[in-house]
Amino acid sequence: MMFADNIVLIDETKEGVERKLKLWRHTLEIRGFRLSRSKTEYLRCLLSNAAGSRSTKVGSIIFDGNVVEGSTFFRYLRSIIQKDGELDGDVAHKIKAGWLKWKSVTEFFCGKDMRNRLKGKFYRTAIRPVLLYGSECWAVKHCHIQKMSVAGMRMLRWMCGHTRKYRLRNEFIREKVKVAPIEDKMMENRLKLFGHVRRRPMDAPVRRLETWGTEKVARGKGRPKLTWLRVIEHDMRLLGLNEEMVTERAQWREMIHVDF
Repeated sequence: MMFADNIVLIDETKEGVERKLKLWRHTLEIRGFRLSRSKTEYLRCLLSNAAGSRSTKVGSIIFDGNVVEGSTFFRYLRSIIQKDGELDGDVAHKIKAGWLKWKSVTEFFCGKDMRNRLKGKFYRTAIRPVLLYGSECWAVKHCHIQKMSVAGMRMLRWMCGHTRKYRLRNEFIREKVKVAPIEDKMMENRLKLFGHVRRRPMDAPVRRLETWGTEKVARGKGRPKLTWLRVIEHDMRLLGLNEEMVTERAQWREMIHVDF
């Protein structure tokens, strides 16, 4: 059986989603593909804090006379998308993936025959990218950074043959294996993506998404949700940068670069 995977249909209304689902099924079937009814799920995103937006009844999505199963999260392109827009599930998923990768090479990775510098290089090349995959898109909070940092430091300590009982500072371990703090690499990746987006023309899809739908989002009570652009603004203040600097790609990459 032929199948197409990693497809997301998005609309602002239930009826719109049903129309797109019907059209997508028809388009696939006339070309010899089949759409799995049992594996099709829907996720209603509750991204606004406005009163009533979370309590409004929407109803079920109907597909070929059957009710499509609802979900509280969606796995897409190795990332976890939650209905409330939070990152906890995706952060936990990345940490789990990093540990699986780390454990698959433990036999020679933690041995005494390999030099610490070589261990650090292997970590930077094979393990850290798994931990940080997709993190450049996160509107990350301090609690998420803390979880990622704890996981990364535990891996570095174990591969050096140390545990917390040795009371060695994190800076000493990182210097030993030549690995930068994971929060610094996360910031570098965010700013790298920001520069790439800002250098695109205004009519590019990625630029249009910056303001897509924001005029229809009602402001609710309480503190507003942390956005990716607010995180970027904090990063630039921390490094003394501004948006005008992104036009020079080589200079921008040099200013945000983090060794190791």
